[in-house]
Amino acid sequence: MSDARSETLAFAESPVQLLNTLEWAHTSGPGAFTVIILPPHDPTSRGQLRRMAQLARDSGCRVLWREARGGAVTPSRALAALAGPLRRARRLVIGDPFSHYLQLLLSMAGRCDIVVVDDGTATMEFTAQLSRGERLVRWHRPRPRGPRSVLFAPVARRAVRRLSPAAGRTVEVFTVMPVKPVRGITVTANTFAWSRSHFPPPRLTGRADLVGTSLVETGVLHEDRYIAEVAVLAREHTVTRYFAHRKESGEKLRRLAAAAGLEIVRPDLPLELVARRGPIGSKIISFPSTVVHTLPHVLADTEVEVVVRDVAKTWFTDRVTERASGFLAEVTSTARGAHGLQPGSQ
Repeated sequence: MSDARSETLAFAESPVQLLNTLEWAHTSGPGAFTVIILPPHDPTSRGQLRRMAQLARDSGCRVLWREARGGAVTPSRALAALAGPLRRARRLVIGDPFSHYLQLLLSMAGRCDIVVVDDGTATMEFTAQLSRGERLVRWHRPRPRGPRSVLFAPVARRAVRRLSPAAGRTVEVFTVMPVKPVRGITVTANTFAWSRSHFPPPRLTGRADLVGTSLVETGVLHEDRYIAEVAVLAREHTVTRYFAHRKESGEKLRRLAAAAGLEIVRPDLPLELVARRGPIGSKIISFPSTVVHTLPHVLADTEVEVVVRDVAKTWFTDRVTERASGFLAEVTSTARGAHGLQPGSQ
């Protein structure tokens, strides 16, 4: 990777990261650049990433697929192979500053500019933690403890330094989310112009679709309470389709289909592009998630109504902290403030 495309080096670990990298390129116009895909293990994400990779190639990107997760040998080999390109890169585009693997890559990089693109609602928590100079910890997880945390701490601290503006280095956050301003960091609005320019307005079904969430899988919500609420929403809004999150378990989805009588759809691309390609419901109902911020932009030239359903405190598991519940409430309230979304029935 010694050509001009290595001057801007993008890393994508999820389909949404790659989509938002293409949105950033459409807005910023960096010219040809290289995208390195570091795929997770789960087959749904890998399938979506392969389809997104083809869209990236069609947009002029050089795309490299690198298996960086495996046994004891695969990650170290992948890191060694990336060391040279990381040192040569003048700009890095990343999507998940909370990822330990990305933090390792940041610790190996030379002095270069950094662009952080959205990987969901976590961008909001990232800028808030960065402004406080804290170690980066995902909103739904407790603060790290134990020997592994101690060993990784120097890498985490260095990652925070890399993600902070300094002499000779710029940091940009390209986001659709309402983020906390951080001194010295440029925030650029993601309006999903690339998605709208590549796909015409979708056909609307005249019915309602429901967007799934992985909050059960991450230990935030009780599964039984979540399934019961989905069944209620399906009846109240005549929902016919349930768009599953890529991390939702097959067993939970089978229970949902039986309890709510819904057609379960496993999207082959990020939901933003599935909605844009259509057909899509005239009403889209979602729990607090990224899509309550993204879909109003993606579908701005349509008459689709986006409805956000609050999460009741009785749905939370015992492991949920006040910080996590407050974060979900903020996701909902900021979306309503920015886009005038309708609340779901309580």
